[in-house]
Amino acid sequence: MKIDADTTIEELVRTHPKLVSVLERFGIVCIACGEPVWGTLGEHVREKGLDMDEVLDAVNRAIGGLDD
Repeated sequence: MKIDADTTIEELVRTHPKLVSVLERFGIVCIACGEPVWGTLGEHVREKGLDMDEVLDAVNRAIGGLDD
């Protein structure tokens, strides 16, 4: 599964829970009160003023080595 800007945070947490720590390095919160936060990765990246390509690259590189 390739992650893109339209991938929901819920889907990321469900399919690759270890990505939570990758996204936390960028300041993107994925879990609130034990549940995935709403919205897409792209929405959260834009809200934080982050570089979309940098975040997507880090996430997609990480899922290649994750053993979920």
